[in-house]
Amino acid sequence: MSSYRIQGATGEWEVVIGLEVHAQVVSQAKLFSGAATAFGAEPNTQVSLVDAAMPGMLPVPNRECIRQAVRTGLAINAQINKWSRFDRKNYFYADLPQGYQISQLYHPLVGEGELVIEADEKAGIAADKAIGIERIHVEQDAGKLMHDQHPTRSYVDLNRSGVALMEIVSRPDMRSPAEAGAYLRKLRAILRYVGSCDGNMEEGSMRADVNVSVRKPGDEFGTRTETKNVNSVRFVMQAIEYEAQRQVDVIEGGGRIVQETRLFNPDTGTTRSMRSKEDAHDYRYFPDPDLLPLVLEDSFIEDCLHSLPELPDAKRKRYVEGLGLSDYNARVLTAEAETARWFEALLAEGARIQKKSEGEVAKASANWLLSELYGALNRLGKTLEDSPVNPERGAELLALVADGTISGSIAKQVFEIMLESGDAPAKIVEDKGLKQTTDTGAIEAAVAKILSDNADKVEQYKGGKDALFGFFVGQTMKAMQGKANPQIVNELLKKALG
Repeated sequence: MSSYRIQGATGEWEVVIGLEVHAQVVSQAKLFSGAATAFGAEPNTQVSLVDAAMPGMLPVPNRECIRQAVRTGLAINAQINKWSRFDRKNYFYADLPQGYQISQLYHPLVGEGELVIEADEKAGIAADKAIGIERIHVEQDAGKLMHDQHPTRSYVDLNRSGVALMEIVSRPDMRSPAEAGAYLRKLRAILRYVGSCDGNMEEGSMRADVNVSVRKPGDEFGTRTETKNVNSVRFVMQAIEYEAQRQVDVIEGGGRIVQETRLFNPDTGTTRSMRSKEDAHDYRYFPDPDLLPLVLEDSFIEDCLHSLPELPDAKRKRYVEGLGLSDYNARVLTAEAETARWFEALLAEGARIQKKSEGEVAKASANWLLSELYGALNRLGKTLEDSPVNPERGAELLALVADGTISGSIAKQVFEIMLESGDAPAKIVEDKGLKQTTDTGAIEAAVAKILSDNADKVEQYKGGKDALFGFFVGQTMKAMQGKANPQIVNELLKKALG
């Protein structure tokens, strides 16, 4: 349960949140035409006669778009409707040449499912929580109006017109901005794992309409507003916070909330009214006469199911139970498909080089990736995708530590050189003379000198000050320029100190 409450003049208020996420389907062609879908093309260069609504042009459903939507539904354990139908949603905008949008209202492709968000004490999510998903329907996107290209005219770019969207409609089950943020992040991760949407909110391939209402805890739902096309998790959370507080202020000030569509301003963190909210009858929905109902065969659904990868929750469970990772590390490693892929490549290569099982190299691999590599990438302003060090090189470095060739501290130096030069770790160790020494004679000589130079501390240690042992280890490693085998150093010191 979320403990998030808004403190008003009349007491506590609860926020009720539902999200409608528009996710652009990954496909080479649009939903009903063969036009390309690549992002960033010159305006109006990816527009077919169907997209431009030329007379006599008929839509033909793209099988791959339907397949991707079904796979997404299966990934959230949703009901797949073998019979679904396209409807016309009638409204006129300058960026919608047909004067209607082909969508699905009455018989969507995907029915009810759910998505579980994990407990996060810091964010105020006390326990895992299932968020209901009402439906996923498939529809066309509209084009894009540009009002800043000319002082007196608006231009239209129809490249996006007709691109396939999945509209993923949640139930109003979220009760805080944190829950909404967790839901959106989890949904985006699943879409990326499945490969049905790239989840790139900055490019507009995933955006959310945010439905917000407030009520006294336990009361009936209040009147909701819908804030359209919010394009980041942080902005969704900001929009909820602002809109919920605004509604409380209006109600407590004697006003009433009107059902309306609003826009979010990311510069000010505020919402503003755009238009009154239409109901379904305002759009005059009716079945599209140019399209037959979609009828899915069992074999098609089975193929979609078998094409799914291991999903985040199953992967996290395997990392904890099969590889012995901590729950925290497993969550971080599975949060993004790219991170999990990188880790598994590191793991496979490490097991191969060290001739061990993946479970035996998993903890060291996870710790290095999450601390050393992530730390370096943050410092360099890079992501895993453009990391200067690939999984194979990372596995080679970890293998050099595991077999005693270099110490952990030397490994940090080698890693820094790898980041700059791109050289293999073994080459760096050889060129720089960084191999760890196991020469007991040299280490014994260093130990003897350290103990001789610190006779007072030796007496304190023998008098019961055990913590000084770490001092002797550090001094010995320093004298050996970090190249002594720590295990041998420990053994020889214990022997020398009696």
